[in-house]
Amino acid sequence: FFAGREAWKPSDDWSKFDDCLKTRNAGKINKEADAVLKYLKEQCGAKKLGVIGFCCGGIAVHHLMVTYPELKAGISLYGLIKHSGDISNLLNPTCFIFAEKDDFIPLHQVILLEQKLKENCKVNYEVKIYPRQTHSFVHCRREDINPQDRPYIEEEEKNMISWLKKYI
Repeated sequence: FFAGREAWKPSDDWSKFDDCLKTRNAGKINKEADAVLKYLKEQCGAKKLGVIGFCCGGIAVHHLMVTYPELKAGISLYGLIKHSGDISNLLNPTCFIFAEKDDFIPLHQVILLEQKLKENCKVNYEVKIYPRQTHSFVHCRREDINPQDRPYIEEEEKNMISWLKKYI
């Protein structure tokens, strides 16, 4: 997805995050996805494939799940909805994880996503909103975890494994 460019780091200047997104178009990753899928199938013998993405990777999951029917399950964690186009025509089960207090994804966008999915989606999906959580809460470094948030993080880590086991 980063195609040779350095990944965004939490220590980077967040005022430049939108500029960073402009250089990484999740809708234009088919070449990379084709290569990875081919490798996994031909070289690794993979029969059932799924995908998980965080933030920008969550946008990529949206794109992949409406483009690649061979992906049997997807999990998008706080993928920026405003940049992901129409994702209501999912090809396979997809779980969407959001944080109630996300500074990058307003709650009204999550509610709109859920409405579009209810109206158009023909496969299983889930939209989860974790109370009091902020963007990137699932992959906080262990020393950064607020003790009262630990149950949410642990719950979501278990849910991701369960989602993948259910469909793959």
